[in-house]
Amino acid sequence: MVSERLFDSRAEMIAALQAECETALRDAIEDRGEATFMVSGGSTPEPLYKALSNSDLDWESVYVALVDERWVDFAHDKSNEAFTVKHLIQNKAAVANLVGMKNSAETAAEGLDDCESAYQQLAQPFDVTILGMGSDGHTASLFPHAQGLDEALNLESEQLCAAIIAKQSEVTGAITERMTLTLAGLLRSKTLVLLLTGDEKLAVLRAAQAGTDIKEMPIRAVLQQQKVPVVVYWAP
Repeated sequence: MVSERLFDSRAEMIAALQAECETALRDAIEDRGEATFMVSGGSTPEPLYKALSNSDLDWESVYVALVDERWVDFAHDKSNEAFTVKHLIQNKAAVANLVGMKNSAETAAEGLDDCESAYQQLAQPFDVTILGMGSDGHTASLFPHAQGLDEALNLESEQLCAAIIAKQSEVTGAITERMTLTLAGLLRSKTLVLLLTGDEKLAVLRAAQAGTDIKEMPIRAVLQQQKVPVVVYWAP
């Protein structure tokens, strides 16, 4: 259930994805009075969020929630919540409803119940979910061989969220404690968008598609499932 949209330029890709997001969110608002937009951090989706922030949508009816988060305070420069506020919850989208993952608990494990409760209140299925992928094959905060990965990949789980401790490496950096949507949580989406740029990420995608070990490259769990369509957006 994986399809690919390969573009000649990032500008073309962002324009196409912006239009797709606008349509999906607008249709959801018309159908049920609200929309859920699940977002990832990082430099790749930044121009998408900036463009969407000026879209003519009923943003008061849109709930924006994080796909994953480092267990850091809002003031931290690696906070995905702060990133989302800076680039998406601006302009016309300033009135959108933002649902973060980080709470006052000292650890992600201790904060899991409160995070789960907040996410269970979101309208499902989620209308648009934006995913990225690391050069190690992680997506969301589903990192290779991470502590908590088995539980987070359990398709029989009812949990939307999971506490993760990634193995410290150059890829994950010093902040290893995370909160993430589970695989089952990701699959509560109507469509999963995997947003990638550059030849390196395309090569990682091809490597993921060529193998089967999901603990080695957790993105494989998303690519191999047959429940929810996955659309790859890629540009050089």
